[in-house]
Amino acid sequence: MKNKEFYVVIERDEDGMYIGEVPQLKACYSQGETIDELMKNIREVIEMCVEELEEELTTEFIGVQKVVLS
Repeated sequence: MKNKEFYVVIERDEDGMYIGEVPQLKACYSQGETIDELMKNIREVIEMCVEELEEELTTEFIGVQKVVLS
């Protein structure tokens, strides 16, 4: 699966760690102390998740929307 794009949603937890999740892949997430470390780690996890896929991905990442509660 070459040249496939994956999007990473990044959050920071209460301890300051960066947490990344790939919405297109189930259970595909990682963490790091910096964004650079997170991106290195998530790339490795994406590669492992893709290797385990038996069939082509059918989901498409559309985007992220913000909801503001007042």
